[in-house]
Amino acid sequence: MKKTTVVLLTLVSLLAFAACGGDGDDIVIERKPQPVTPDASAGNSNRNTTGGTEAQTRLEFPRLKNNGSVVVVHRAQLNKTQEGVNYCVEWDPAINAQRWSCYQMYSTVNYHSSYNVARYKANNDGSLSPQCQYPNDADLPVAYQMTADPYKYNGYDHGHICPSADRLRSSESNYQTFYITNMQPQLKVFNSGIWDSIENQVRTWASLCDTLFVCKGGTIDKDEHIIKYITDHVTGTNRIPVPRYFFTAMLAKKGTTYKALGLWVEQLNEDHRRDALKDYVVSIDQLEELTGIDFFCNLPDETEVIVEATLTLNDWNLK
Repeated sequence: MKKTTVVLLTLVSLLAFAACGGDGDDIVIERKPQPVTPDASAGNSNRNTTGGTEAQTRLEFPRLKNNGSVVVVHRAQLNKTQEGVNYCVEWDPAINAQRWSCYQMYSTVNYHSSYNVARYKANNDGSLSPQCQYPNDADLPVAYQMTADPYKYNGYDHGHICPSADRLRSSESNYQTFYITNMQPQLKVFNSGIWDSIENQVRTWASLCDTLFVCKGGTIDKDEHIIKYITDHVTGTNRIPVPRYFFTAMLAKKGTTYKALGLWVEQLNEDHRRDALKDYVVSIDQLEELTGIDFFCNLPDETEVIVEATLTLNDWNLK
Protein backbone atom coordinates (compact mmCIF):
# COMPACT_ATOMS: atom_id res chain seq x y z
CA MET A 1 0.00 0.00 0.00
CA LYS A 2 1.21 3.48 -0.84
CA LYS A 3 2.51 5.66 1.93
CA THR A 4 2.72 9.38 1.33
CA THR A 5 4.90 12.05 2.87
CA VAL A 6 3.82 15.68 2.63
CA VAL A 7 6.10 18.30 4.19
CA LEU A 8 5.39 22.01 4.59
CA LEU A 9 8.69 23.79 4.17
CA THR A 10 7.86 26.34 6.80
CA LEU A 11 8.46 23.51 9.29
CA VAL A 12 12.05 22.67 10.17
CA SER A 13 13.11 19.07 10.63
CA LEU A 14 16.59 18.47 12.03
CA LEU A 15 17.38 14.96 10.87
CA ALA A 16 20.90 13.61 10.63
CA PHE A 17 22.39 13.34 7.16
CA ALA A 18 22.65 9.86 5.66
CA ALA A 19 24.44 9.60 2.32
CA CYS A 20 22.36 7.88 -0.35
CA GLY A 21 23.24 6.18 -3.60
CA GLY A 22 26.56 4.98 -2.22
CA ASP A 23 27.85 2.07 -0.19
CA GLY A 24 30.90 3.66 1.41
CA ASP A 25 33.27 2.86 -1.49
CA ASP A 26 35.59 5.48 -2.90
CA ILE A 27 33.92 7.50 -5.66
CA VAL A 28 36.10 8.19 -8.67
CA ILE A 29 35.02 11.26 -10.59
CA GLU A 30 35.28 10.49 -14.29
CA ARG A 31 38.44 11.74 -15.99
CA LYS A 32 39.95 12.74 -12.65
CA PRO A 33 43.06 10.75 -11.71
CA GLN A 34 42.46 10.75 -7.95
CA PRO A 35 39.52 9.07 -6.22
CA VAL A 36 37.26 11.22 -4.09
CA THR A 37 36.06 9.63 -0.89
CA PRO A 38 32.77 11.17 0.24
CA ASP A 39 32.75 11.88 3.94
CA ALA A 40 29.34 13.17 5.00
CA SER A 41 30.58 14.23 8.42
CA ALA A 42 33.45 16.24 6.94
CA GLY A 43 31.58 18.47 4.54
CA ASN A 44 28.08 18.76 3.23
CA SER A 45 27.46 22.42 3.84
CA ASN A 46 24.49 23.01 1.54
CA ARG A 47 22.47 19.82 1.99
CA ASN A 48 18.78 20.08 2.77
CA THR A 49 17.94 20.31 6.46
CA THR A 50 14.18 20.60 5.89
CA GLY A 51 11.62 18.73 3.85
CA GLY A 52 11.78 15.36 5.55
CA THR A 53 14.05 12.36 5.28
CA GLU A 54 13.84 12.01 1.49
CA ALA A 55 14.69 15.66 0.84
CA GLN A 56 17.70 15.38 3.13
CA THR A 57 19.14 12.14 1.77
CA ARG A 58 18.09 11.35 -1.79
CA LEU A 59 20.56 12.53 -4.41
CA GLU A 60 17.96 13.63 -6.97
CA PHE A 61 16.71 16.38 -4.63
CA PRO A 62 17.86 19.95 -5.23
CA ARG A 63 18.04 22.45 -2.40
CA LEU A 64 14.52 23.44 -1.39
CA LYS A 65 13.40 27.02 -1.84
CA ASN A 66 11.78 27.22 1.62
CA ASN A 67 9.30 29.93 0.68
CA GLY A 68 6.13 28.34 2.01
CA SER A 69 6.21 25.65 -0.67
CA VAL A 70 5.27 22.03 -0.11
CA VAL A 71 7.26 18.87 -0.75
CA VAL A 72 5.16 15.86 -1.76
CA VAL A 73 6.83 12.45 -1.81
CA HIS A 74 4.80 10.02 -3.90
CA ARG A 75 5.15 6.38 -2.92
CA ALA A 76 3.72 3.60 -5.04
CA GLN A 77 3.96 0.03 -6.21
CA LEU A 78 6.87 0.43 -8.64
CA ASN A 79 6.68 -3.01 -10.26
CA LYS A 80 5.18 -6.39 -9.43
CA THR A 81 7.29 -6.87 -6.31
CA GLN A 82 8.75 -3.51 -5.33
CA GLU A 83 7.27 -0.57 -3.42
CA GLY A 84 9.06 2.71 -2.90
CA VAL A 85 9.41 6.38 -3.81
CA ASN A 86 7.93 7.05 -7.24
CA TYR A 87 8.79 10.73 -7.67
CA CYS A 88 8.79 13.93 -5.60
CA VAL A 89 7.54 17.47 -6.24
CA GLU A 90 8.14 20.91 -4.76
CA TRP A 91 4.81 22.71 -5.12
CA ASP A 92 4.32 26.47 -4.74
CA PRO A 93 0.69 26.93 -3.60
CA ALA A 94 0.88 30.71 -4.04
CA ILE A 95 0.96 30.37 -7.84
CA ASN A 96 -0.40 26.82 -8.28
CA ALA A 97 2.84 25.64 -9.87
CA GLN A 98 5.46 23.02 -9.32
CA ARG A 99 9.08 24.12 -9.14
CA TRP A 100 10.37 20.69 -10.20
CA SER A 101 9.78 16.96 -10.13
CA CYS A 102 12.69 14.72 -9.18
CA TYR A 103 13.06 10.95 -9.38
CA GLN A 104 15.42 8.03 -9.88
CA MET A 105 15.75 5.71 -12.87
CA TYR A 106 17.25 2.21 -12.55
CA SER A 107 16.75 -1.20 -14.09
CA THR A 108 13.67 -2.40 -12.17
CA VAL A 109 11.64 0.75 -12.90
CA ASN A 110 12.95 1.70 -16.34
CA TYR A 111 10.91 1.35 -19.51
CA HIS A 112 10.80 -2.28 -20.63
CA SER A 113 8.35 -3.44 -23.29
CA SER A 114 8.06 -6.92 -21.79
CA TYR A 115 7.00 -5.67 -18.36
CA ASN A 116 5.16 -2.43 -19.08
CA VAL A 117 1.52 -1.86 -18.14
CA ALA A 118 -0.91 0.23 -20.19
CA ARG A 119 -0.56 4.00 -20.01
CA TYR A 120 -3.31 5.59 -17.92
CA LYS A 121 -6.17 6.88 -20.07
CA ALA A 122 -9.38 8.64 -18.98
CA ASN A 123 -11.79 11.40 -19.99
CA ASN A 124 -10.08 14.79 -20.09
CA ASP A 125 -13.05 16.73 -18.70
CA GLY A 126 -11.04 19.35 -16.80
CA SER A 127 -12.66 18.53 -13.46
CA LEU A 128 -9.46 17.34 -11.74
CA SER A 129 -11.51 14.49 -10.26
CA PRO A 130 -9.73 11.20 -9.43
CA GLN A 131 -11.27 9.61 -12.54
CA CYS A 132 -10.28 12.25 -15.11
CA GLN A 133 -7.15 12.38 -17.26
CA TYR A 134 -5.38 14.95 -15.09
CA PRO A 135 -6.54 14.54 -11.48
CA ASN A 136 -5.77 16.65 -8.47
CA ASP A 137 -2.81 15.32 -6.53
CA ALA A 138 -4.33 13.03 -3.91
CA ASP A 139 -1.27 13.52 -1.73
CA LEU A 140 -1.39 17.33 -1.75
CA PRO A 141 -3.25 18.89 1.19
CA VAL A 142 -6.82 19.70 0.17
CA ALA A 143 -6.31 23.38 1.01
CA TYR A 144 -3.78 23.62 -1.85
CA GLN A 145 -5.74 21.72 -4.50
CA MET A 146 -7.28 23.51 -7.49
CA THR A 147 -11.00 23.42 -8.28
CA ALA A 148 -10.75 23.12 -12.09
CA ASP A 149 -8.11 22.54 -14.74
CA PRO A 150 -6.61 25.87 -15.93
CA TYR A 151 -4.93 24.17 -18.92
CA LYS A 152 -8.20 23.24 -20.62
CA TYR A 153 -9.17 25.59 -23.48
CA ASN A 154 -6.07 27.74 -22.97
CA GLY A 155 -4.04 26.27 -25.83
CA TYR A 156 -1.37 24.54 -23.74
CA ASP A 157 -0.55 20.88 -23.34
CA HIS A 158 -0.25 19.25 -19.96
CA GLY A 159 3.53 18.82 -20.11
CA HIS A 160 4.62 15.87 -17.96
CA ILE A 161 7.71 16.64 -15.91
CA CYS A 162 8.21 13.08 -14.63
CA PRO A 163 7.18 11.35 -17.88
CA SER A 164 4.47 8.72 -18.03
CA ALA A 165 6.83 6.51 -20.05
CA ASP A 166 9.38 6.60 -17.22
CA ARG A 167 6.85 4.93 -14.94
CA LEU A 168 5.20 2.10 -16.86
CA ARG A 169 6.09 -0.87 -14.68
CA SER A 170 2.94 -0.47 -12.53
CA SER A 171 -0.48 1.13 -12.97
CA GLU A 172 -0.21 3.03 -9.69
CA SER A 173 3.12 4.64 -10.47
CA ASN A 174 1.92 5.57 -13.96
CA TYR A 175 -1.35 7.06 -12.69
CA GLN A 176 0.56 9.30 -10.29
CA THR A 177 2.48 10.88 -13.18
CA PHE A 178 -0.81 12.35 -14.42
CA TYR A 179 -1.36 14.39 -11.24
CA ILE A 180 -1.80 18.07 -12.03
CA THR A 181 1.17 18.78 -9.73
CA ASN A 182 3.43 16.93 -12.19
CA MET A 183 2.43 19.20 -15.10
CA GLN A 184 3.68 22.45 -16.60
CA PRO A 185 1.97 24.35 -19.47
CA GLN A 186 3.70 23.56 -22.76
CA LEU A 187 3.04 24.51 -26.35
CA LYS A 188 2.11 21.41 -28.35
CA VAL A 189 5.01 21.81 -30.76
CA PHE A 190 7.38 21.98 -27.80
CA ASN A 191 5.82 19.07 -25.90
CA SER A 192 5.74 16.75 -28.91
CA GLY A 193 9.07 18.00 -30.24
CA ILE A 194 12.21 18.82 -28.29
CA TRP A 195 10.71 17.87 -24.90
CA ASP A 196 9.79 14.44 -26.24
CA SER A 197 13.31 14.08 -27.65
CA ILE A 198 14.78 14.93 -24.25
CA GLU A 199 12.55 12.36 -22.53
CA ASN A 200 13.62 9.65 -24.97
CA GLN A 201 17.29 10.51 -24.59
CA VAL A 202 17.06 10.46 -20.79
CA ARG A 203 15.64 6.92 -20.98
CA THR A 204 18.59 5.90 -23.16
CA TRP A 205 21.06 7.38 -20.69
CA ALA A 206 19.29 5.62 -17.81
CA SER A 207 19.81 2.26 -19.50
CA LEU A 208 23.59 2.86 -19.56
CA CYS A 209 24.14 3.51 -15.85
CA ASP A 210 23.25 1.94 -12.51
CA THR A 211 21.14 4.87 -11.31
CA LEU A 212 20.21 8.11 -13.02
CA PHE A 213 19.11 10.87 -10.62
CA VAL A 214 16.86 13.32 -12.46
CA CYS A 215 15.41 16.76 -11.61
CA LYS A 216 13.26 18.54 -14.22
CA GLY A 217 10.96 21.53 -14.35
CA GLY A 218 9.98 24.85 -15.85
CA THR A 219 11.03 28.32 -14.72
CA ILE A 220 8.54 29.98 -12.36
CA ASP A 221 10.66 32.14 -10.04
CA LYS A 222 11.52 35.17 -12.19
CA ASP A 223 9.17 37.38 -14.18
CA GLU A 224 11.50 37.34 -17.17
CA HIS A 225 11.36 33.53 -17.15
CA ILE A 226 7.55 33.44 -17.42
CA ILE A 227 5.72 33.90 -20.73
CA LYS A 228 2.30 34.66 -19.25
CA TYR A 229 -0.23 33.47 -16.69
CA ILE A 230 -3.30 31.44 -17.55
CA THR A 231 -6.47 30.84 -15.53
CA ASP A 232 -9.43 28.51 -15.53
CA HIS A 233 -11.66 29.82 -18.33
CA VAL A 234 -14.88 29.43 -16.31
CA THR A 235 -14.05 30.98 -12.95
CA GLY A 236 -10.94 33.00 -13.77
CA THR A 237 -9.21 31.38 -10.80
CA ASN A 238 -6.34 28.88 -10.52
CA ARG A 239 -3.86 31.33 -12.01
CA ILE A 240 -0.67 29.53 -13.06
CA PRO A 241 2.53 30.63 -14.87
CA VAL A 242 3.65 29.43 -18.30
CA PRO A 243 7.43 28.85 -18.12
CA ARG A 244 9.62 30.38 -20.79
CA TYR A 245 12.39 27.86 -20.15
CA PHE A 246 12.56 24.19 -19.20
CA PHE A 247 15.49 22.42 -17.59
CA THR A 248 16.75 18.90 -16.93
CA ALA A 249 19.52 18.10 -14.43
CA MET A 250 20.98 14.58 -14.38
CA LEU A 251 23.48 12.82 -12.15
CA ALA A 252 24.55 9.39 -13.45
CA LYS A 253 26.09 6.78 -11.16
CA LYS A 254 27.82 3.74 -12.59
CA GLY A 255 29.82 1.58 -10.24
CA THR A 256 31.65 4.09 -8.07
CA THR A 257 31.76 6.93 -10.60
CA TYR A 258 29.52 9.95 -11.07
CA LYS A 259 29.00 12.31 -13.98
CA ALA A 260 26.44 15.11 -14.42
CA LEU A 261 24.82 17.05 -17.24
CA GLY A 262 22.21 19.78 -17.64
CA LEU A 263 19.80 20.75 -20.44
CA TRP A 264 18.26 24.22 -20.83
CA VAL A 265 15.77 24.99 -23.61
CA GLU A 266 13.47 27.91 -24.34
CA GLN A 267 9.82 27.26 -25.13
CA LEU A 268 9.03 29.13 -28.34
CA ASN A 269 6.41 29.10 -31.09
CA GLU A 270 8.95 27.31 -33.26
CA ASP A 271 9.55 23.70 -34.20
CA HIS A 272 12.60 22.37 -32.33
CA ARG A 273 12.36 18.86 -33.73
CA ARG A 274 15.31 19.34 -36.08
CA ASP A 275 17.52 20.70 -33.32
CA ALA A 276 20.36 18.65 -31.82
CA LEU A 277 20.27 18.05 -28.07
CA LYS A 278 23.89 19.12 -27.80
CA ASP A 279 22.70 22.66 -28.57
CA TYR A 280 21.00 22.75 -25.17
CA VAL A 281 23.68 21.09 -23.03
CA VAL A 282 25.14 22.99 -20.08
CA SER A 283 27.11 22.00 -17.02
CA ILE A 284 25.23 21.76 -13.74
CA ASP A 285 27.11 24.84 -12.54
CA GLN A 286 25.76 26.75 -15.55
CA LEU A 287 22.26 25.37 -15.02
CA GLU A 288 22.33 26.55 -11.42
CA GLU A 289 23.19 30.06 -12.59
CA LEU A 290 20.34 30.01 -15.10
CA THR A 291 17.67 28.60 -12.78
CA GLY A 292 18.74 29.78 -9.33
CA ILE A 293 18.33 26.17 -8.14
CA ASP A 294 21.10 24.32 -6.27
CA PHE A 295 21.04 20.81 -7.77
CA PHE A 296 22.37 17.65 -6.14
CA CYS A 297 22.97 19.47 -2.88
CA ASN A 298 22.94 16.22 -0.87
CA LEU A 299 26.23 15.12 -2.40
CA PRO A 300 29.28 15.65 -0.19
CA ASP A 301 30.77 19.05 -1.02
CA GLU A 302 34.00 17.84 -2.64
CA THR A 303 32.14 15.44 -4.91
CA GLU A 304 29.48 18.00 -5.80
CA VAL A 305 32.03 20.67 -6.76
CA ILE A 306 33.80 18.39 -9.22
CA VAL A 307 30.84 16.72 -10.94
CA GLU A 308 28.88 19.95 -11.32
CA ALA A 309 31.76 21.77 -12.98
CA THR A 310 32.85 18.87 -15.24
CA LEU A 311 31.21 18.25 -18.59
CA THR A 312 32.37 16.52 -21.77
CA LEU A 313 29.82 15.75 -24.50
CA ASN A 314 31.60 12.52 -25.42
CA ASP A 315 30.86 11.19 -21.93
CA TRP A 316 27.17 11.31 -22.90
CA ASN A 317 27.58 10.18 -26.53
CA LEU A 318 26.62 13.61 -27.80
CA LYS A 319 28.64 14.94 -30.71
